[in-house]
Amino acid sequence: MKRYGLGVALLLSAGVAQADWQLDPERSRIDATVIELASEGPIPHQHSVRELDGSIDEQGRLRLPLRLNQTDVLEKLGELPPWLDTLTDRTLVTLSTELPPERLNDLAVGDSFTETLLFRADTSSTAQEEPLRLRFTRESDDSIHITNAERIVLNGSDVMKDETGRTIVNLLGYERIGDEIPVELNATLVDR
Repeated sequence: MKRYGLGVALLLSAGVAQADWQLDPERSRIDATVIELASEGPIPHQHSVRELDGSIDEQGRLRLPLRLNQTDVLEKLGELPPWLDTLTDRTLVTLSTELPPERLNDLAVGDSFTETLLFRADTSSTAQEEPLRLRFTRESDDSIHITNAERIVLNGSDVMKDETGRTIVNLLGYERIGDEIPVELNATLVDR
């Protein structure tokens, strides 16, 4: 009888250790406010990256590739010329970080924790690391909601210095943008 109990305990603990979490694309997005510096004055524009699709593996590594076709840029541009159409599925930036999966697994329904994660952003021309403070809230047995725990602001000058960022801003028709781009994360992790 003791062996049976030990076997069940080992199976349960193995299941917890191997639990993988992934973002639910239908409930995961990033919203940003870009201030266009136009001749008539500053004009705020709302933009979003939808259908975030990444997973946290057993070692706690998250890789989150972001593609042009996840943004609202294509909606604002309308039909693209054929030469640009091939770029819509290309990864613009890959975000990566690490979070011990046991922190997620041990979170009780209704409880939250706040964690500062070091995110790495890799584009075709640059790699940059930035700490982000996020709040994780367990909504149900198999879902955790993630939001900013504090204000996140991208530097507009840095965006314009990056080849990929500058290309997107130019595609949107903005000649100049403000120094601050506030960003809001609203994402849901689901237990596979």
